[in-house]
Amino acid sequence: MPNSPDDWFERSLWASHCYIFEARAVRIGPEGIRTLALSHDIEHGEEHNVARLLDGPPIVFERRGRIGLGGWSGENANPVALPSAIMRHLDDHYRLSLSGEERIAGRPAQRLDIEPLDDMRYGHRLWLDKQTALPLKRMLINERGQMLETFQITDLEEPRVHGGEVILDEQRVPPEDPWRLNWLPPGYRPLPVAPQRSMHRTIVEQRLFSDGLSDISLFVESIQGEEFMLAPGLHRLGISYAAVRHIEVDNDPMQIIALGELPPEVLLKIIDEIVWSPDATDGDEAP
Repeated sequence: MPNSPDDWFERSLWASHCYIFEARAVRIGPEGIRTLALSHDIEHGEEHNVARLLDGPPIVFERRGRIGLGGWSGENANPVALPSAIMRHLDDHYRLSLSGEERIAGRPAQRLDIEPLDDMRYGHRLWLDKQTALPLKRMLINERGQMLETFQITDLEEPRVHGGEVILDEQRVPPEDPWRLNWLPPGYRPLPVAPQRSMHRTIVEQRLFSDGLSDISLFVESIQGEEFMLAPGLHRLGISYAAVRHIEVDNDPMQIIALGELPPEVLLKIIDEIVWSPDATDGDEAP
């Protein structure tokens, strides 16, 4: 049984990858109350997650993948599994504390409070199953102490540990591109992502940054017609925000999008500090 707040959180990170389970859950946020059916399985070493919305349109979210790595590969880099990478720097930007036991979904749970040490990220409250450390309930708290979203499992079929291996993701070399971030909130580090294509089949330069609890997704793409163009400024997407900026590079109109569950002014500052620098070495962290 874990003793410290850090031990509880690290165990929960690994549990989310290694347990097979089915569950029912409810999410309470700006869009109202939504109920979901969840499942997590492991097939041939790869994770298979499915989330089905049980009210409103019959939407299904499905993801197959491996345990992510905590960084790009390179001559001097040997990335470790993402749960281990998260724990290396978490205490630099969050304060973790245990806050007693409660009962969630009929199961004993340990409450874990995660408080940010600055106003550039949100706080979290987690209720972790005492038997498995799987998260049974999550609350997201903004910089003013207001609850933004609650996600809670209401029924959890008995989880079981996967008997085989869970495969780590493949190592990826940092891509070469001319975009440079001159500023990121302290503690956000680059994570490897595969190249993506937009709806109109052009390459989208995507970057992902994380401080271990929240992610910032950055997209840079050529604007191919007004139907694919987002209005500059700030857009709210549930509990996330998207900050959009338009620029021209060599007479080519581009849009830059920063998306994440962060205070909106942080995302606006990020896109304002992105520059076109053909001589930049990609993969460098922002100062």
